[in-house]
Amino acid sequence: MEQAGLLSMPGVGFFGMLIIGFLAGYVAEKAMNRDHGLLTNILVGISGSFVGGTLAGVLNIQFYGFAGNLVVAVAGAVLILWFFGRAQKAR
Repeated sequence: MEQAGLLSMPGVGFFGMLIIGFLAGYVAEKAMNRDHGLLTNILVGISGSFVGGTLAGVLNIQFYGFAGNLVVAVAGAVLILWFFGRAQKAR
C-alpha cells in the first residue's frame, strides 16, 4: 500500500483532494446546519480528512480511493464542526 504524505489522501491526487475537501465540507456544513463559503468548505473538508484519516488509522479502519476518502473526510469534518460549535457555546 502506498504511503500518503501529510497533505495528501491515499488513492487520489491533488485535485481529487480539493474535490473531496469541497464535497466533505459541503456535506458536513449541511449536516451541522451551518452556512459557510466555498473556501471554508474546502478547508474544513481537507482538515476533516486529516482528522478522520488519523482516527481511522487509530481504529485500524482501512480506506482507499475517492469513496473511502470522502466518507472519512465527511466524518472528520462533522467532528470538527461539532467540536467548534461546542466551543462557541461554552463562551
